[in-house]
Amino acid sequence: MQSQRGGAIVYMGGESSERPDLNDNNDDSAWTKQKLVDYLLGKVDKNKAGIGEPVGALHAYNLYDNEPSYQNSFGWTTAIDEDDYSPLRSTGVGVYLGSMLAPHMNPMATEYGVMLRGSGTIQVVFPNGSNAMNAEVSEGDVFWIPQYFPFCQIASTGAPMEFVGFTTSSRRNHPQFLIGASSVLRSMRGRELAAAFRISEERLERLVKAQSESVILPIRHHQQPEEDEEEEEVLKLKRGVFA
Repeated sequence: MQSQRGGAIVYMGGESSERPDLNDNNDDSAWTKQKLVDYLLGKVDKNKAGIGEPVGALHAYNLYDNEPSYQNSFGWTTAIDEDDYSPLRSTGVGVYLGSMLAPHMNPMATEYGVMLRGSGTIQVVFPNGSNAMNAEVSEGDVFWIPQYFPFCQIASTGAPMEFVGFTTSSRRNHPQFLIGASSVLRSMRGRELAAAFRISEERLERLVKAQSESVILPIRHHQQPEEDEEEEEVLKLKRGVFA
């Protein structure tokens, strides 16, 4: 990751680099990581591997020129995949840029993040709900989140938190948010879920609707004791889903 020093502008290839034919749909000549290894070991014929003459550098993609995928009063996030930037199709990598996201998990890929500006906290829990990591991060730090591990990024009060991330899949990611208006629990709520937690449907309804915002959430600086108690109740409920 240290070799990429262009911030959120990602460069692929160079003047003397070689690349596969992305328009070739033949599975036998598809450029994969395994075939790259085989090629380097001399197990694949150069012409059969789809390697041609040196080509010019691929164009750069500036994330700041892209419209945010989601934006509200508390921040924004934007993402690109293989449909937005074709070189990602041959690398199997997705890229995203954002400020702060609500607790969520990724069912499709592992994420790697690089802090660009500001500082904050990365909180990660194991799929069973126990604490995995609670670490402060600042500019230049790198973090990674395994697939299926719920996590969130919390910006500090001193400055905005901005990071660029990479996923292990170039396909469009579908993060599953655990709180807020777009929470997966809102889709699951009903008598069955209430019975699983041994609470009434009315109480379940109140808990899953406690947060009215979605995706990017505000940070509460001051809370009353009863608000703290209610928030702890919500955290226990959501933790129980993964137990």
